Amino acid sequence: MIDFQNSHFVILFAGIAIFMYGMHIANQSLEKFMANRISHLLNRLSESQFLAIGVGVILTTILQSSGAVTSMLVGLGSARVITIQQVMGVIIGTAIGSTFTVQIISFNLSQYSMPVFILSYGILFFANKPGIKNLANIGIGFSLLFFGLGMISDSAHYYSGIQQVKEFLAILKENPMYTLMISMCFCAVVHSSAVTIGVAMGLAQAGAISLSDALYWVYGANIGTTSVALIASVGSNNIGKQVAWSHFFYKTVSVAFFLISPVHDLFLRLIEFMNLSISRSIASGHLILNMISAMIFFPFIKPGARFIEKLFPKNPKEDFSAEYLTLDTYQSSALAISYANREILRTADIVLSMIHDSIRLFESGDPILIESVKDRDNKVDFLYRETKMFLLDHANKSAVNVHQNIMSMIMFLSDLERAADSIDINIITLAVKKNALKLEFSQEGWDEIRKMHSYLIKVCQLAIASFSNRELCEEVIQLKRELARTEIHLRESHIGRLNKGMRESINTSSIHLDLLSEYKRIAGLICAHAYQKY
Repeated sequence: MIDFQNSHFVILFAGIAIFMYGMHIANQSLEKFMANRISHLLNRLSESQFLAIGVGVILTTILQSSGAVTSMLVGLGSARVITIQQVMGVIIGTAIGSTFTVQIISFNLSQYSMPVFILSYGILFFANKPGIKNLANIGIGFSLLFFGLGMISDSAHYYSGIQQVKEFLAILKENPMYTLMISMCFCAVVHSSAVTIGVAMGLAQAGAISLSDALYWVYGANIGTTSVALIASVGSNNIGKQVAWSHFFYKTVSVAFFLISPVHDLFLRLIEFMNLSISRSIASGHLILNMISAMIFFPFIKPGARFIEKLFPKNPKEDFSAEYLTLDTYQSSALAISYANREILRTADIVLSMIHDSIRLFESGDPILIESVKDRDNKVDFLYRETKMFLLDHANKSAVNVHQNIMSMIMFLSDLERAADSIDINIITLAVKKNALKLEFSQEGWDEIRKMHSYLIKVCQLAIASFSNRELCEEVIQLKRELARTEIHLRESHIGRLNKGMRESINTSSIHLDLLSEYKRIAGLICAHAYQKY
């Protein structure tokens, strides 16, 4: 029976939990402290492969997890912000960056964990500036990390003397591939190679495993850490899958190379020759493994990217791009603006289709429809980004009057993108809430929502038409004002039903009123350009 006050079993898992929580705090605080630098680094991905590797190292050092960085890249790939050609170097860099935390925990710093914690918490308690608070949280995170590692090491010393544990570890020693599989699974569960290697360090310090056994823990951790990105890539597009599987293949092939018997033996002798403590030897092995892998794979970055692109080709259904924009084609600003205008109207048509379907979200809650709306929002985001960059490029080369026209186009495009986000984020949330709670609008309430929706479509259609026809702007403004008055009238009508105590109206009140507000906001966004032109 487990003694929850003194059990080494509890100490072991408490140590793992504190270690992971410390990493989580340090991760979040470093990310906040370096947020602007992260954005700057990501913007420079395509400049060179050497720089991409450096970006991968720095990002992983900041976020304390190669899996977290690769998952972020999967998300960027799904949004089509990056390509696999741009991030192959980053993936190699993440492997090197993941060794930073392992290097730190390889030093016996657990005795300093509590003084660092006290000092960091004192700074956090009295600090007012966000930057200082983030630095204090970083100190707290690392102090907990070292404290947890000390608990793991203490419990490992205890368990290394138990006969059953000795027998189990002896089986693993005779079958190192079992160690590899256990390490992979453990790393996949805890989502951290540093935690996995930290456990191996604790076992090695207790004499429970040898340096050779610990290296198999390192091998398994390197493969297991790819699970985070693989999970993140489920349901993503081809680019997201390319990023995740590139990370997996790179790590797996690297480990497979070191698993070859002569290579492993040579690798082990190299580390033993360095004559370091057992923890420093494990950390050095992790670093050397990833440095050698990076040097071997660097010349093959481009062929590797092409191989992954063939392995996960673009789905024709996902083949979405700007149809009229080519930065090097349109030398005439007037012609460029004309084609950009067509792309903006194409964006507007997608937003209008989202508005049309927004009412259907409350009728069925069909997950396929929700995914369709979200996909259209991603397309709007993509067109917004591409068209904006295209227009800004020509704005820098154009006359003042043309420049003003371009700024007006960008503002309308921005309003379209914000309207799409309103549907994707706010209206979908309201629909999901209504359907999850199995709520029903009153018949009068539902008729009013449909009326507001019909009015919104009418206003938006005219507002989009007025973008190309200035003479319609006055009519758009009048119609927008009528919609605002209608929204007030419908809101008062709903409140009247609340006063009467109608059960359906009471249950759906917040959803009803928020939906009316969102429809009014969308109308305001899409009509904003008419006020400027009128």
